[in-house]
Amino acid sequence: MHLSEYSLRQLDPAYLDSLDEAALRALSVQLLDDLKEARDRLNQGPDNSSRPPSSQALWERKNGSPPESDAAVEDGGLKPASVKTALVETIPAKTTPARTSGKQPGAPGIGRTQVFQAHEVQTHYPDRCAGCGRPLESVMAVAYTGFQAVDLRWNDPGRLGLTLWVVDHRYYEAPCPCGHRTRAEAGQGKGEPLLSGIELSEWRLVGPGLAALIVALALRFRLSRARIQEFLAEWLGLKLSIGTIHQTIHEASAAVAPAEEELVQAILDSDLLYADETSWPEQGQPLWLWVFRSLTITLYYVAGRGKELVNNVLDGFAGWLMSDGWMAYRDYPRRLRCWAHLLRKARGLAQSCDREARVFGRLVLSTMEVLMGAVYAAREGPPLVDLPTHYASELAELRAACTQRQGSAHNKTHALAVEFLNDWDAIFQVLHHPQLPLTNNEAERALRHWVILRKLSLGTRTAVGSRVVALLASVIDTCRQRGHSPWRYLERVIADRRAGLPLAPLPQ
Repeated sequence: MHLSEYSLRQLDPAYLDSLDEAALRALSVQLLDDLKEARDRLNQGPDNSSRPPSSQALWERKNGSPPESDAAVEDGGLKPASVKTALVETIPAKTTPARTSGKQPGAPGIGRTQVFQAHEVQTHYPDRCAGCGRPLESVMAVAYTGFQAVDLRWNDPGRLGLTLWVVDHRYYEAPCPCGHRTRAEAGQGKGEPLLSGIELSEWRLVGPGLAALIVALALRFRLSRARIQEFLAEWLGLKLSIGTIHQTIHEASAAVAPAEEELVQAILDSDLLYADETSWPEQGQPLWLWVFRSLTITLYYVAGRGKELVNNVLDGFAGWLMSDGWMAYRDYPRRLRCWAHLLRKARGLAQSCDREARVFGRLVLSTMEVLMGAVYAAREGPPLVDLPTHYASELAELRAACTQRQGSAHNKTHALAVEFLNDWDAIFQVLHHPQLPLTNNEAERALRHWVILRKLSLGTRTAVGSRVVALLASVIDTCRQRGHSPWRYLERVIADRRAGLPLAPLPQ
């Protein structure tokens, strides 16, 4: 536990002289830890932390003008005063930036006007003296601050519906015989570097249960921040600002962020993995929402459409990968191809006005229908014959047709022929292992809900917003996939992480 600013202000030479050797050593270790952390924060910059480049001073930026050293000033014949003047003259005149969305700096704030009647009072006392480390008694403690939290109670067998529950949190300050006064403080959780600016703290108006409801309204029921505000006001009688709602959703994502490591490891340990991607705009920038889904895990990312993400996620994965024909997956050796995509394309060729396309499309359709029937029959019992050997003539005829038409003047015919030749082994791997799936429907169905959200919200506006959606979507879908309520898990996780406790494991 770090010393608070209130405790530091009480430390002086006289107080240090009053401590015995053991207490002084313990306090020195704590002060040393605080000093090292403060020094590390002081040395942080855009190159070694998540701080943006705008946090640097002008002369520290790569595209700015660094201050000249004394030697350089002397060699150039300029004195320090003239150097400062030269720097000022080279700074371009400030232009009036475009008005950003939201509350503007300097605009008058609006305080909370809704008064809550508390249902219960929770008191918080300090356990030990922050100075000497002695246990503290609550007899002489006095309250010094407090706040109200509005939480939600539901699924109560004796009470149907949703019930808002208001708690008065009161924090006390207790004196120690050593002369130091220690204050109890609200819990503070550790945030995630990639979610900069999002803090986890018990000092919140929105309790964990209510936070889980807000996440459900935003991501499961796809309501905008304004619609959530309207729902809470009209149905629950609770008035929250859009900023509070937005902060609650982001804080929930920071609470579940450590679960990503568990999800990735479960993905790597799976025997069969479905992968797919769909477009996801981020402030006009065309990105992609990726999904990796196994029997019990669903993991989402928002990133570019190149191979980098696939290589990073699948590094160490030894199972089967089911995907579509996107070339980012093509380097993976144990790959399966979705037949549904190929059948749709072949059906389109079979209905084409071009004669050559119709002939090729019908050949592809008839061959794949025969092979699908053989795969389904093999799943019913042990295969009586080796499928690749038994259907070698049909496969040879199809491959010859693809080779002949890979230079076809009909673009769709050429594209499908090349696709078959590029992914031949991945497409017909299922003939060697009939128990493996024929389609990528698992991944496509997982994306369907989020595609509707994308169409309603038009994507996200920042990289942090994209990560918030991906993290919460991963946890929500994984919990539902395992037959557990994601909202109960979110309620527990938010409460624990606000208090600084480690993340609870995902429901099994």
